[in-house]
Amino acid sequence: MNRRDVRTKALRTLIPGFSGTTAPRWVVDLLDEGIAGFCLFSYNIDNPDQVAELTAQLRTANPNALVAIDEEGGDVTRLHTATGSPYPGNAALGAVDDPELTRAIHHAIGAELRDTGFNLNFAPAVDVNVEDDNPVIGTRSFGRDPHAVARHAAAAVTGLHQAGVLACAKHFPGHGATSVDSHFELPTVDVTIDVLRERELVPFRAVIGAGIRMIMSGHIRVPALTGQRPATLSRAAMHDLLRGELGFDGAIITDAIEMRGVSGDIGLPAAVVEALIAGCDLICTGGEMQKDGPLTDVVNETVDAIVAAVDEGRLPLSRLEAANRRVTELFDGVTDLGDAQSALGLSAARRALRLEGELPAWDNPLIIQIDSAANIAVGEAPWGITPLLTKRLPDVDVLHADQDGPGVEALTAAARGRAVVIVARDSHRTPHSREIITALAGCSRAVLVEMGWPAPWRAEGLTAYLATYGAASANATAAVEVLLGD
Repeated sequence: MNRRDVRTKALRTLIPGFSGTTAPRWVVDLLDEGIAGFCLFSYNIDNPDQVAELTAQLRTANPNALVAIDEEGGDVTRLHTATGSPYPGNAALGAVDDPELTRAIHHAIGAELRDTGFNLNFAPAVDVNVEDDNPVIGTRSFGRDPHAVARHAAAAVTGLHQAGVLACAKHFPGHGATSVDSHFELPTVDVTIDVLRERELVPFRAVIGAGIRMIMSGHIRVPALTGQRPATLSRAAMHDLLRGELGFDGAIITDAIEMRGVSGDIGLPAAVVEALIAGCDLICTGGEMQKDGPLTDVVNETVDAIVAAVDEGRLPLSRLEAANRRVTELFDGVTDLGDAQSALGLSAARRALRLEGELPAWDNPLIIQIDSAANIAVGEAPWGITPLLTKRLPDVDVLHADQDGPGVEALTAAARGRAVVIVARDSHRTPHSREIITALAGCSRAVLVEMGWPAPWRAEGLTAYLATYGAASANATAAVEVLLGD
């Protein structure tokens, strides 16, 4: 086989991204050469008509291209970055615990993606979130019970596939027991293989049974399985466990390969080669690299590294050919059963709400939002209930407790004796949030609206606690309805 053919096969393993709301010339050229496809992010999306034109442009350049997106619902949305997702995310759906609702929500998400030209959704996240301080999964998880997560994971896959969009379960072998974000360093899940089988792997078995065609690796170290390596680069994880023990023969795609948890020590091209050797079939780059400009040099360096590995015998040509075959076979069994149901997201978000305590009368009300930065997976999107509440309570005062905002003494002085709505996300995770909430609970009729992962921590003296299980726009609307007695 000549070098050009090997280059084409190498390109067929890559799914990068690009900047802009139209496809640049270099993107079209790579599609013409045979690159597997591209992933779109929020900065590629302006409005539905524009994104439909963009995806059509990509598919025209290569009708077989994968056109992918991270549209999980809830906090992780790309189509609805400007307004927040109209669908509650996994934690809310897990709280409702109606797998048929989960299927319907993901069918609706899939139908919207299909109508705007996407054929692959990097969802659902099927991680079992057993760590309350998890900085990157949290409300992206259906919950902490492996069997409940499995039920909803299978339902989500079914819904997306029924809408004609490929699902991708992530992050194998499970990112839910970590307290470190793999975007920045390599997390460790230090459990036995038996614990892994009984907890993290249960949802992956379920989605395989539901006909999943793609699974995303997680950049997670499990010493009993992967030794010192991340799972993405571990043949024991990708081949022996996922393909051998679990019997998965679909395509394995990596999480973003530039994340420090996988390529921080060895560089991107080397990480790509090692991932392919380990058994991965597709390599994804995330949403950060392309902000710095065209990725042509990165793609060419990566392809050169793959070709060199084949020439040297480190990467068998048969391994590359098997990866290409799995990409070609991805769309087997994916059907199209119609349109999304209207108003489904808000109905689901309402069912997810959990209220503890009694709500106060909203006389002389004050809203205090504890602003927090989103992780890279979520990205920047509006969250909170403040805009909705201020429309309904025109005399309400609003304070933002961010780094540049008022301190605890000023906040308690403003709140003393009043009815206060505290809006927070993952409030248990930082001393700053806990200090503010504890102080406000001690001097006011304080209601905490928790829009992140609802951990057991509660501040003593809270009048009420409202868990939304996510910060999508649907969750916010449902929360305001409860707060105002609608």
